[in-house]
Amino acid sequence: MNRMAGISTKVYHGDVFLGEAEMFLPPFKDQNQNQNQTQNQNFPLGNSREIRISHLSPQSERCPPLSILQTISPFAVRFKLQAKSITTHPLLHRFYLSCFQEYKSAVLVGGEEELHLVAMPSKVEKVSCFWCCAVQQPGLYGSCLFMLNTRCLSIVFDLDETLIVANTMKSFEDKIDALSRKIDAEDDHLRVSGMSAELKRYIEDRDLLRQFVETDSVALDSSKLPVQHEEALSAIQDQQRILRPVIRLPDKNVVLTRINPEIRDTSVFVRLRPAWEDLRSYLTAKGRKRFEVYVCTMAERDYALEMWRLLDPESRLINSKELLDRVVCVKPGLKKSLQTVFREGVCHPKMAMVIDDRLQVWDEKDQPRVHVVPAFTPYYAPQAETANAVPVLCVARNVACNVRGGFFREFDETMLRKIFEVCYESDVTDLPYSPDVSDYLLSEEYNSKDPPIPEGINGAEVDRRINGLANHGDDRQMQPLAASPYPDDEAAATRTTTGNRIAQSEGGSHAGAVPSLSITVLQEIARRCDSKVEFRSTVKNLQFSVEVLFSNDKIGIGMGKTREEAQLQAAEHALRNLASYYLSYVAPISGGLRNDLDKSSNGFLEDATTSHDHLPKS
Repeated sequence: MNRMAGISTKVYHGDVFLGEAEMFLPPFKDQNQNQNQTQNQNFPLGNSREIRISHLSPQSERCPPLSILQTISPFAVRFKLQAKSITTHPLLHRFYLSCFQEYKSAVLVGGEEELHLVAMPSKVEKVSCFWCCAVQQPGLYGSCLFMLNTRCLSIVFDLDETLIVANTMKSFEDKIDALSRKIDAEDDHLRVSGMSAELKRYIEDRDLLRQFVETDSVALDSSKLPVQHEEALSAIQDQQRILRPVIRLPDKNVVLTRINPEIRDTSVFVRLRPAWEDLRSYLTAKGRKRFEVYVCTMAERDYALEMWRLLDPESRLINSKELLDRVVCVKPGLKKSLQTVFREGVCHPKMAMVIDDRLQVWDEKDQPRVHVVPAFTPYYAPQAETANAVPVLCVARNVACNVRGGFFREFDETMLRKIFEVCYESDVTDLPYSPDVSDYLLSEEYNSKDPPIPEGINGAEVDRRINGLANHGDDRQMQPLAASPYPDDEAAATRTTTGNRIAQSEGGSHAGAVPSLSITVLQEIARRCDSKVEFRSTVKNLQFSVEVLFSNDKIGIGMGKTREEAQLQAAEHALRNLASYYLSYVAPISGGLRNDLDKSSNGFLEDATTSHDHLPKS
């Protein structure tokens, strides 16, 4: 092997000297061209010219360390390390073999970043060599290693108007009064009829809540249901265990509870969104965690903890020991952010999806990872939950299934395969792109008519009644957060996605994403040509740009307010270009075809649609 000159370095594991090695700093291709320049570069770990290994990472079951690091910190190789001599430094070689065979990385001491030495295979036999990769947050590597080994992603839920609608006596009275005045001023008999039905639903629930407040019971269907006392964790009383009076009406998806058991005015009437149990069961089916669950809300903390307890009473989704860390309450005036949810390095944002009824409350860089559901409106439009064959939360379940299936299909079939081809001598740019949850979501606001009156409280009202606090203001007025600690977030805005990823899922087709005919035709053309079609999307200022690649050649581009719109435009553009290419190829042979073929792409459409039933489902 032609040895290239680097920075002479001593390697220690704790206080044990392992051996000497040479460090090569980027740009790696110039290592053997300018030795003096390399020697004079700043040593990344201080001036001691020593590398001290603090500890080894946990062993990975199936994922080599480089695949984990590339997923959470792409292309963050800080230097390469190569042992000077195997015979004179056998400890370093044994250490190298241990890391390589057991899928462990070596974590270094010093520096602002968490640095991991990764044992790399070499084209030259019996060479101890490493790449050093940086991770921005301590603990992130271990958390994501566990998730990738167990094929688990993270899911973040909003509460109010996404999973629940909650009201106090005061909010019920305000809504009843507002609706009554609207009815008095309305001349349209049809509108009056609709508002009267809505008013009736409010009054019925208010009366049940009043019984709960005054008698700790409710009369329902000629029977009287008393409260049951359920143990809960209090954020108000120094995280002590308290007993809350609760009445559950599972047939109605209703729970009545009291945020502070000693203050009856904190009683809350809660409607749970239909099909929540279907979604909850999927997340923990057969005792296997498919997603690590978090909550991000703008509600007051004790209220949020109680609402989540009602949704997850057996603590199956969030362990009680982790509850306080996983229920994140965003302060008024700030946007929600995955950076805030994962502030302790428990997950990387690209491995997380969000379920929320509003997109704009999230930081812009996280919006491509949000699945937007229509707001839950059980008073204004109770039929909305049953109007579709698939309930809203069942669609969310299918989307989560699709995201997880697509992410790990890409990780296993593409990324891991390419990672195993990377060796010590490879260039850093040869590393494959890692999958991102945003690759498998259509991120757009749900366009529906909002109810004229907000249906539930946002937690602030309960907060005032418990603590006597003033109104903190409308949580819809947000300000941007500080910069993200994840250096790849801006780069992550550009992702390559295969055309059929959008709708495929582990258990079948995604109910909410039906591919357009143009996309289906492109996929069929690629299949018949034994080729590959890809959609590469970029998000900027909430505008989507999509490029279509056919065998790595760009053949179409589209723009739109949603990724779906941009993708459809790009697919149609690609078909027209393919038609033009086809005409230019066959014209000298056939004497020319219809000149307007490229305007309609019918040459491809007719061929593909004749066997549409046999196309692969997307």
